[in-house]
Amino acid sequence: MSSSLQLARLLQLASPALPVGAYTYSQGLEWAVESGVILDEASAGRWIGDLLQHGIGRYEAPLVFALMTAWTAGNVTEIARLNEEFLASRESAELRAETAQMGFSLHRLVRDLRDPGLSDVESTLAGLGEIAFPTGWAGLAAYWQIEPEAAVAAYLWSWAENQVMAALKAVPLGQAAGQRLLASLGAAIPSAAVDALKLPETEWSNFTPAFAIASARHETQYSRLFRS
Repeated sequence: MSSSLQLARLLQLASPALPVGAYTYSQGLEWAVESGVILDEASAGRWIGDLLQHGIGRYEAPLVFALMTAWTAGNVTEIARLNEEFLASRESAELRAETAQMGFSLHRLVRDLRDPGLSDVESTLAGLGEIAFPTGWAGLAAYWQIEPEAAVAAYLWSWAENQVMAALKAVPLGQAAGQRLLASLGAAIPSAAVDALKLPETEWSNFTPAFAIASARHETQYSRLFRS
């Protein structure tokens, strides 16, 4: 596969147009706004940046790399193990429902792409039962032969972009503020991706208590725009 085609596939995977419903979730950010923890551009940047550094970058990012490795090797047992580990790691019912819904939608997309080469990816996902979103995402990235560091960086960018878009709606913030946030977060992503590829599983960590509390409290938030 040419490098230009790999880039196009990577942009497709990271695009907000990917039909998995990511835009309907804030991952607790909406509750952080409601409670006053996030009230402006600076506090939104701190919240999202801390999660990128201490949670997503140290758990989901290395998980995606490990999943890509397992997909490339055709190691179905390892894919299933990592899928179950991620589902078990979700801190609230909303977060588990979110990744399962997005995983289900991605599995459906794999079928709808009508690419015979994706038959192994489709059958492996079908055999998992409940599918975590990173599992399906990593399967497509591996099939499209995307370089792992670029894939992990794109995964982190897609997550950060969705968080910023949630902040724009919930705080609310202006478009220029959103672009400043993305510029700042984007500058931190390359090193986070490199670190994720070197992080052994024994050092993976998603210990982010404020995030877990925000996600759980969002479930009973009276007025809300997002599903998590």
